[in-house]
Amino acid sequence: MDRQLLQLVCNTPGIPGFEDPIQDIVEEALRPRCHEVRRDRMGNVIGLRKANKPPKGRRPLRVLLAAHADEIGMMVKHIDGEGFIRFEPVGGLNAQAIVSQQVIIHGREPVRGVVVPTEGETPPAMRDMLIDVALPQDEVCKRVEIGDVITFAQELVQLGEQVYLGRNFDDRLGTYCLLEAMNQLGPTKVDVYAVSTVQEEKGVRGMPAAAFAIEPDIGLAIDGSLAWGAHVPRHQNLCALGEGTGIYLMDNLTIGDRRLVRFLFELCEKHGIPCQKNIGGGTDASAIQRTRTGALATTVGPPTRYMHSTVQLAHADDIDATVRLLVAFLENAHGLESVAR
Repeated sequence: MDRQLLQLVCNTPGIPGFEDPIQDIVEEALRPRCHEVRRDRMGNVIGLRKANKPPKGRRPLRVLLAAHADEIGMMVKHIDGEGFIRFEPVGGLNAQAIVSQQVIIHGREPVRGVVVPTEGETPPAMRDMLIDVALPQDEVCKRVEIGDVITFAQELVQLGEQVYLGRNFDDRLGTYCLLEAMNQLGPTKVDVYAVSTVQEEKGVRGMPAAAFAIEPDIGLAIDGSLAWGAHVPRHQNLCALGEGTGIYLMDNLTIGDRRLVRFLFELCEKHGIPCQKNIGGGTDASAIQRTRTGALATTVGPPTRYMHSTVQLAHADDIDATVRLLVAFLENAHGLESVAR
């Protein structure tokens, strides 16, 4: 695992609609590995690595890998007379998970604060929370204005030898796996499109534009696989930390193409890559699958505990297994030629 790259990707801010800081990192990382890199109107970064051994007499298959760059966060909504800040969630925040969490408000200069409850329900609803930055109103207003974005302050931490903690493993682990797979990729007989998408957490908004432009034959979204933990029983989520990458059978938006899913499991068996079956939430795969005349699509990704919280956990071996599967898939994707045309 490239710890330095993982740390850079996970510690860089970028909530839905404001992904430029992390997209700058992605674009710079993709340029040495792709023949073309561009950013579309939505803000998606699209890298193309052309086939080293294209088939004679026809175009290579277009194979797309996509990881969304955005993380859940907030936006400044109101500054009251005492300097307390009210906020609007951007993405699917869990109200119970954000109380007492430290945040960074990205204003004229960064301002740190903490999310605290006011009087109200127990546990408090989002409408009954505010951010205390320990400054009077006039000082707050010099640095912060309505519309400034807010991210959680938690940075990447290693727990024990193999488990990592981060605020945004949904989906910065996907971003890391995308970049590292492109770093390790050997020759291919397919055109590879590496896409870092925007606004997935606000309803899969960026991927449709990128998929429409690319018109892929096959696509994999890279996203977290729901893992059981302290608050979720084993029967509810299928995946466990340390037991391999997750391969989605279906989620709330997509039924994984059975031929593609079978191909992925066969690759794992052939290359000794540990893997698990997953039934997930909803990912960019839905937009890949339904673009233009359709594409073979599903999702893969490392199991992640406590998604949509600020203390998400993942296992290093699962991250590495995901990268290995992505590389093996791209180097062998031409084997799906007969069903993908």
